This record gives sequence, C-alpha cells and structure tokens, in this order.
Amino acid sequence: MYSTIVVGYDESESSKAALKEASLRVKNRNGKLYLVHAVYFDKEEFAILPSQMEKRFETGTHVCRQAKLELQAQLGMNGSVESFVCEGEPPEVLIDIAQGKKADLIALGTYGRKGLKRLLMGSVTSQVILDAPCDVLVVKRPCSACTGSYQSLLVPYDGSEFSKKALTRSAEMTKAEGGQVTVLYVIPRYEEMMEFYRSDSIKKSLRHEADKILGEASTIAAALGISIRTEVREGHASDEIVAVAQKLENDLIAMGTYGWKGVNNAIMGSTTNRVISHASCPVLVVK
Repeated sequence: MYSTIVVGYDESESSKAALKEASLRVKNRNGKLYLVHAVYFDKEEFAILPSQMEKRFETGTHVCRQAKLELQAQLGMNGSVESFVCEGEPPEVLIDIAQGKKADLIALGTYGRKGLKRLLMGSVTSQVILDAPCDVLVVKRPCSACTGSYQSLLVPYDGSEFSKKALTRSAEMTKAEGGQVTVLYVIPRYEEMMEFYRSDSIKKSLRHEADKILGEASTIAAALGISIRTEVREGHASDEIVAVAQKLENDLIAMGTYGWKGVNNAIMGSTTNRVISHASCPVLVVK
C-alpha cells in the first residue's frame, strides 16, 4: 500500500524529509512519485512586481530538478519520479494533482504559507489534511532518520469510526511490512472542563469504559489478522499521545482525520493538529 504518492515540496527541511520518506517507500514498492511545487499568485504583489512570478516559477523548476537528480543519484530512481510546478494555492494544487493521479498518499512537511515553521490554522498542511482525497503523511524528522517503512506504530483510539479507520490502516501496514501496533486510549479529565467531582465509583466506571473500548480494538485487530498492545493513560489526549509515542519510541502515529471524540480537524486545538505540531515522529492522518 501507498505506492502512488504526491509530495508537497518547497525545499524546506520538513519537505525534504517528506520527500525522502515517500521516495524510499515508492522505490521499495516499484511505485510512482509526483513531486509538486506550488507557486502562490498574489494579485496585489505581482501587480507591483510582475517579474516575481517568473522568478518563482524558475526557482520552483530548479529545486524540483535538483531534487530529482538527487533521487536518481542516491536511490537510482529515474522513470518513477515526475515533477510539477503549478500556479495556485498549495493545498488546492496538491489536492488536484492527488485526485488526477489517483494517489493513495500525500506526503508533506509542516509548513504554512510565507514559510511559517509551525502548524497554523489555514496553513498548507492543515488545509491539505482537511480536504485531501487520500491519506496524508506529515513528516518533521531529519532525512537521516527516514526509512520509508514503520515497525512501531501508535494508534490513538476512542472507538469512533475515525479511529477504527486508523486501526484498520495500521493493521494493513503491519501485515504487509511487519512491526508492532500499540493502541492507546486516553481517559479524559472531565473535571478540568466542568465542575466535576471524580469519586472512586466514577474512576472505576471510566476505567471499565477504557478497557471495553480497548477490548473492542483488540477484537477488530484480531479479525484483521494482527495482535496489538494496549495502553491506557489519563489526561489531555494530545499530550498523552505525544508522551506515549516518545516513551515507546514509535516511528509512526496513525490517527483519524478528526480530533478526539469527533472534534472537527478544522478547529484550532483539535487533537490531530496538536499531535502533528508536537510529535517527534511522522503522523499518518487516515481519511
């Protein structure tokens, strides 16, 4: 799986890492990689300096050509890589090409327009995740750590359809490539959101619910042909997901498109956005 990949590339370190991850995966599976550089057109900006548009296209063409040459030299990838330099909003360009090429994955780093380093609402990364027709891999780690495959996956799970999709995709990857899946359930701290007294009976009930949900996850995984490890934490979902991934040294976090308990990913502060912002390993957002 994931053999036809669109990579958003702007020569930033995170996009270089995304390109390396995607390239290794495509090479190992005889797939196809589409390298995409979008040139954003601001009417007011280019009305003053129209020559800037041509320069940006030249720059985009140059960085894509250099990236292809490096892939050919380092990985022997020749006919399996195509590049596109297109005018338009980066999210729209990436999504259009992914749809046109029937890509099964979009890979990109965490960046926003104007070179923002962190994930912001309205950024390229956030918008692509929201509207992509396929799964999205977000990569931040250095290229030296990229392998194109994953042996230790963490799946945050709350019993929602979104988390079930993430678990299913993780099971498919593990069956094809080997590795271990850990499923994490985070017991929320309701008392931090409202005047709520947690008695011993309530604590017991919440733990019972956690065990029930993880039992369901184990049943789903078994039906898909894998066994999983389970973990229960208490606190803020995004903080615990990041902490557990660091503790277990996971090399991938697989999550649903929406936030914990169905919070829409478009809302700043959703679990998915926060995990992407703070996780040290790549995050696969399953559609």
